[in-house]
Parts: sequence; structure tokens; C-alpha cells
Amino acid sequence: MKRIAWGITGSGDLIRDTYEVMVDIKNKTNVEVMVFLSKEGETVMKWYRMWDDIQRDFPNFKVDAGPNSPFIAGPLQVGHYDMLLIAPVTANSVAKIVNGIADTLVTNVVAQTAKGNTPIYMLPVDQVRGTVKTFSPTGREMILKMREVDVTNSEKLGQMENITVLKSPQDIYDIVGVSRG
Repeated sequence: MKRIAWGITGSGDLIRDTYEVMVDIKNKTNVEVMVFLSKEGETVMKWYRMWDDIQRDFPNFKVDAGPNSPFIAGPLQVGHYDMLLIAPVTANSVAKIVNGIADTLVTNVVAQTAKGNTPIYMLPVDQVRGTVKTFSPTGREMILKMREVDVTNSEKLGQMENITVLKSPQDIYDIVGVSRG
């Protein structure tokens, strides 16, 4: 059985699509998914009215209790999980990771996991130069212009040791080895 540690940061962009993929994978397989949320990840799940969903679909989830929470980093370092997935990941978390800052649960888990052999997969929301279409928690369409610094940091993330950058939530199917939708 595959085990995935799935971290959720404070990004509303791609959260619904990512969530739907993860629920589909959970329902189609016997993959064990341990979910952990940053403090802002919890906030976003509530804003997007997905808090009840996560409690139903992933009842053993954990919320950030500080950057040194041992319940995640240790098992990831020693290979208890087959992969670490951070999806979606904010520009803020990406910037911290590429600059070696590990001061939140998510950034510390990535830093500690990178010291072992567990593969890390990340889905940054700021990957494409120009504009992207996203949706507010109320469903209103928004067009956002990506900052060059954020896109550049996402590119740097993909060059880091033991980290693979995903382009879309659907890429999660491929890394888990499950047929799409």
C-alpha cells in the first residue's frame, strides 16, 4: 500500500481541483493519505467552505501546531511515507523553501524530508508568466498577474534536489500511478 503525506498551504488557487483529485485517488485505491495543513491552509479550507469536506474525507488530518511538529518530519525522513506532496503551494512557501527558510510546518517538513530519500512533489500556484484565471471563495472569477519573482522561485524549486514540480493537479494521478478521473 502506498502512503502519501499531503500538505496543504494557504492557496485558494487550485485547492478545489487538487482536493477533487485526492478524493478520487483515495476512493479508487487503497492509498493511505495523511493530510496536514498549515495554519493558513486551515483558513483557506474554511473560506472555500471545504472544512466539512476535509473532516469527512480525511478525518485524521493534522493542523499546524508549529514548525517542529515531529509527527510528520520524522516518518518522512525514514521512509514511512512513499512521497511528500505539497499541493497547492503558495508563492510565500515556495520563496521560503528555495531560500532555505524552514520556519513553518510545511517549509520545515520539506527541508527535513529533503534530507532523506522520500521524493517530494510540489504544485506551486505561480508557475506561468502573464495572467491566470482563478476563483474567489464565492466563485467569482479573478484574473491575476503573476509576479516575475514568484515564477522565478517556482523554476528554482524545480531545480532543487529531490523536488519535482507538478504543473497541474491532474499530474498527481501520474505520480501515484492511478488512471485519471
